[in-house]
Amino acid sequence: MNFCSDNVTEICPEIIAALIAANERAMMPYGADKYTQTLESKFSSIFEVPVTVFPVATGSAANALALSVIAPGYGAIYCHAQSHINVDECGAPEFYTGGAKLVTLNGTDAQIHPSELSKALEKAGAGVVHHVQPAAVSITQATEAGTVYLPEEIGEIAKITHGHNLYLHVDGARFANAVVSLDCAPADITWRAGVDVLCLGATKNGAMAAEAVIFFNQDLAKTFAYRRKRSGHLFSKMRYLSTQLEAYITDDLWLKNATHANQMATKLAQGLVELPFVRLCHPVEANEIFVEIPKSVVNSLRGDGFHFYVWQEETLPIIRLVTAFNTREEHVDALLKSVKHHSLVDLME
Repeated sequence: MNFCSDNVTEICPEIIAALIAANERAMMPYGADKYTQTLESKFSSIFEVPVTVFPVATGSAANALALSVIAPGYGAIYCHAQSHINVDECGAPEFYTGGAKLVTLNGTDAQIHPSELSKALEKAGAGVVHHVQPAAVSITQATEAGTVYLPEEIGEIAKITHGHNLYLHVDGARFANAVVSLDCAPADITWRAGVDVLCLGATKNGAMAAEAVIFFNQDLAKTFAYRRKRSGHLFSKMRYLSTQLEAYITDDLWLKNATHANQMATKLAQGLVELPFVRLCHPVEANEIFVEIPKSVVNSLRGDGFHFYVWQEETLPIIRLVTAFNTREEHVDALLKSVKHHSLVDLME
C-alpha cells in the first residue's frame, strides 16, 4: 500500500496497449513517425490554439530545456523556494541554461504571491551589469504542496512577468490534476492566462516515461530542437514517447486518471481531519496530502505495511501521502482505519 508518490505506479492499461500497437512494425526515427507527426494538431485541439510540441522522457529534462530557451546564462529565473526546479533537479536548470541563477521566493502553500514577485523584480537590478538579469518566472501547477493556482492568479503573475519583459514557464508535472481540480479548460490556466511554455507531465499520471514541452509562444520554440538533441533527449525511436502522449490525451484519459487520483486524495483528507492528533498542513486541492501526525503513529503505519515519505522530522512529523490514477479505495480505507486505531491508542496512553 504505497502512498509515497504517483511515480510508484504501474503504467495504465491504455498506454501499455498503445505501446504494444506502436511496436508492431518498423517506423521512421527521430520523430518522423506517424505518432509524433500528429501530436501538435492533437494538443492544439486540446488547448484551442496552435502549439509547438516536443516529447521528452523526463520532467527534469522538460523543465531544464524549456528554461534554457527563455533564460540566458547571465539571467535570473524567479521561482518558489520549494519548486522542483530549485530543490529536486540537481542543478539541471542552471546547467542547461549555461549558468542562469534561480532566485527563490517564499509564499504560502508553495505558491508565488504576485506582490512578492513584483517587489523582487522591482529591485532586481535590470540593466545593471553587476547583477544577473531578470529573464523568466517559473510556477508549478499543481504546486509542490498539492495546491493549485487559480486562472486569475496565473493571469496576475503573467501580467507582472510580461510587464518586466520576462517569460512565464509552468512546471506541469501534475497539470492534469490541476485542470480537473479547477474544472476549467486547459487553455484557461495556460495561454489565456499568459503562459509562454508548459511542461506537461504524463509520467505521474499513468505513462511509462513521457512529458511534453508545449510552446504557446511559438517564436520561443525555434532553438528547442537543437537543445533537445544536444542534451541527448532526441530519441531515435521517438514513437515510443509520442504514442504514450497520444494515448494519454485520447478520450480524455489524462483527465479521467487525474480525477480518480484527486477523488482518492479528497476522501483520504476528509477522513484524516476527523482524527485526533492529525493536522493538514496545506489545502488538499489535487492529489498530494501533507499531514502532521505523531511519530508513534508514523512508525505504526509503517508496521502495518503503508509506504510514504516523511517530509519533516520533528516531534510531530509531517508526512506526504500521494494518490494516483490507480489508487485503490480499499487502500485509502485501510490507511484511515490504521491511523484512527493508532491515534486512539495514543489518546488513551
